[in-house]
Amino acid sequence: MSLSAVHTRDDDYPTRSSKEEWFKRKDPAFWGRWSPQAPLTRAQTEEFEKNGFLVLRNVFSDAEITRLQEESQRLRSGEAGLRSDNVVTEPGSDEVRTIFRLEDESPVFNRLARDERIAGKVRFLLDDALYLHQSRLNYKPGFTGKEFYWHSDFETWHAEDGMPRMRAISASVLLTDNDALNGPLMLMPGSHKYFISCAGETPEDNHKSSLKRQEVGVPSPDALSEMAGMFGIEYASGKAGTVILFECNTMHGSNGNITPFPRSNAFFVYNAWTNRVENPFAASKPRPAFLANRDPKGPIEIVSGKIQ
Repeated sequence: MSLSAVHTRDDDYPTRSSKEEWFKRKDPAFWGRWSPQAPLTRAQTEEFEKNGFLVLRNVFSDAEITRLQEESQRLRSGEAGLRSDNVVTEPGSDEVRTIFRLEDESPVFNRLARDERIAGKVRFLLDDALYLHQSRLNYKPGFTGKEFYWHSDFETWHAEDGMPRMRAISASVLLTDNDALNGPLMLMPGSHKYFISCAGETPEDNHKSSLKRQEVGVPSPDALSEMAGMFGIEYASGKAGTVILFECNTMHGSNGNITPFPRSNAFFVYNAWTNRVENPFAASKPRPAFLANRDPKGPIEIVSGKIQ
């Protein structure tokens, strides 16, 4: 049974209707003003604003990455006693694909989420205090790691979580080397300037299937072909310790990993404090709390120093 919420409020980004449409975005990608004291250079700021993503290399030291890798292994091994609803396995297997709510499951990743080398830059770009809308550890094993289809995160967060504006940024911290072969993040530079309103209503409890294979809220092959023709496709590779910041509406996805080399990333979604979620715009009820923080106690406290 398909259900959609009925809204009387204005919606600049309608989606999950009877037909697919394109809209120019109505929000800036960079909300602040650059100054020489900014945590990003002018060139970096302009690159993010133009492309909808920015790759920052050598953000974390080898020692810090080793500590994060050890913690990642502890979480995946089952030693940590994770809550079952925070764990998603690969389609067709029991191999861990994603661990959600990292800030609750691990003090080490809680500290990482608040690090000024990430959160300070996001706060500058969004020009607002921040809270974590979602966090997760993504693991793509060698040989069996599955693809994740093209999508805009904002389309889902708007439709199913009730995020009002495009004022959120994701940060992917590479815990292993990500190269062209082992299923890295792929993005369409500049695609964040357009919102694709997807056709089709939101099924009830859509998140239960979409976490393994997303089929609702994804653009048609024709729309993706047109967008790729307009903007091209790039892949974001880097050594462990690299950070990828990408805007919430940037079209992205990843291929499967048939190499022997696994990859893993810590992933944090920072939403502007003034952009806290409301009722879903195109679903009968909100997604569960592990996917969308609906009750943040306050903005995160950004900290400095090395990760121990």
